[in-house]
Amino acid sequence: MKINADELQTNETDDRGRIFLGTEYANKRVTVAVVSVENDHPEEDKLAAAYRDASESATALSEEWDKASNEAWNGLDG
Repeated sequence: MKINADELQTNETDDRGRIFLGTEYANKRVTVAVVSVENDHPEEDKLAAAYRDASESATALSEEWDKASNEAWNGLDG
């Protein structure tokens, strides 16, 4: 089987990995080859690391805010 580059299609799968080829292929036998796969979702490890970083940043910001708030209240008392 010979394939021309202009005959290649790029389609996206649904959340179950299925692909819609189109009605022009209805009731026909179709041979499909997966040439490459791109993951457009973040990997779980990278996502978990990002959440950890955000949590640590939020904790640090909260501690800084507590310190600044205490200093401001102390300044009002004195």
